Amino acid sequence: MDYQLIIRPAQIPAGSHLISWPGSPLLDALDVPLLAEMRAAGEGDARFGCAPFARITLIPQEAWQERATDALPVRLRALLKAPVSDTLVLDCTLLAAGGVRDGALRALFNLDHRLSDLKLMTSCPQERRVAALFAYCLPQQEASLAESLRLQHAVAAGMLAARRLADLPADLCTPQFVVEQATRLTADSPALRCEVLDETAIREQGLGLLHAVGKGAGCPPRLLAIHYDGASGGPVRSYVGKGVTFDTGGLWLKEGAGMYTMKYDMCGAANVLGLMLSIARLALPVRAMGVLALAENAIGPNAMQPGSVARACNGMTVEINNTDAEGRLVLADAIAWASRQHPQSRYIIDIATLTGAVVKALGYDLSGLMTQDEGLRAALTAAGLKSGDEVWSLPLDARLKPQTASRIADLCNTPTNNAAISASAAWLLHHFCSPEIPWAHLDVSGTALWREEGHSVASGRPIPLLVQHLLDDLRGEVGFVEAGSDS
Repeated sequence: MDYQLIIRPAQIPAGSHLISWPGSPLLDALDVPLLAEMRAAGEGDARFGCAPFARITLIPQEAWQERATDALPVRLRALLKAPVSDTLVLDCTLLAAGGVRDGALRALFNLDHRLSDLKLMTSCPQERRVAALFAYCLPQQEASLAESLRLQHAVAAGMLAARRLADLPADLCTPQFVVEQATRLTADSPALRCEVLDETAIREQGLGLLHAVGKGAGCPPRLLAIHYDGASGGPVRSYVGKGVTFDTGGLWLKEGAGMYTMKYDMCGAANVLGLMLSIARLALPVRAMGVLALAENAIGPNAMQPGSVARACNGMTVEINNTDAEGRLVLADAIAWASRQHPQSRYIIDIATLTGAVVKALGYDLSGLMTQDEGLRAALTAAGLKSGDEVWSLPLDARLKPQTASRIADLCNTPTNNAAISASAAWLLHHFCSPEIPWAHLDVSGTALWREEGHSVASGRPIPLLVQHLLDDLRGEVGFVEAGSDS
């Protein structure tokens, strides 16, 4: 979707859809008789008698300013599923810096992806799309809004790439397919390069947990590292994504209803890919690495068995007492591998659709944050509030140690008492990050999908959170000046 910033009524294209609010000062300059009646009513939606516009929608002021429920982005997505014009004029006078504004702009840019784009229907309807966004504001808001548009367009580009990949059926989106798509998507950026470990290299480098999860499938596992060299030096910021391209539960077989959405068990990896694309598009002056731990958890003659023991690349052994707790296994190896690659990393953040328990605790709007690094906890929490992609902390300390105790190995992958499932998984993971590196775990089981009208689709979260966190970190570290500014 293209976008343009406008500050004068003469710049508004005829036949567009105007979305505004009743008290907007921008409406005073528009000669549309119907507007007076709509403004008096406090809201409205008209497709007739609103020339030169094709449609005018007035959304109440409180919806523009409500942060907690994502009211404005939700209304915009619903409103524009079947647009009457391919040109949208958005009144931005009420969109204050951060939060609501960012969410609204991202929601609009994310309209560029629909399930029909996957071209899996024999007859796809010709759907009208919003092709151009005109952001209409007061002159004094122009500079701030221009930077937000640039930033959110780049963030949405990464989200769109992640969503398109995650929405594909698992028989198409295999570990090797993800590698091929990542290689294709990163080819246009000279600052990005891909490093791939196939099943042989995975074994040779001692990633026994990733191997254990993937060895039962006909599609072998992969470890993909995407390197971003936007600076010649400085610490590397690392992101690790769970990429279980389909999760049957293995020999600990899921029931059918629980298996239906398991093609989305690779959203963590897809979002790490999208994050790296957003970072490159913004040309941020930083070194970063995204690690995608890719495997299919399948049933087969070689599938891992409950009670087996596997060794990670940092030497630690894990008793696999539940083959449906495979995500923490692939993540553990990838975190350990990332620690080994860059022992002076500024931080490692992993992203995973890891536990249903986090959904029971936090619902579908908040991602679970678990870390023992208070600085990282505070920074991610602040970035969540600023971006509108929020997190909520769960405890992580030595009281969880019995939850991962094993009598035969260093650790077991699930607690036998079925308690503190989300935090117990994080407690296991923390053993695989070097103690010198700040580490945080994001459980996005509730937030990695949008749930609307009874259907689930990939959301692209927490890419907005992680981009905001990176920007905040850069500003704090080096007095960062945002790319594209004049100063």
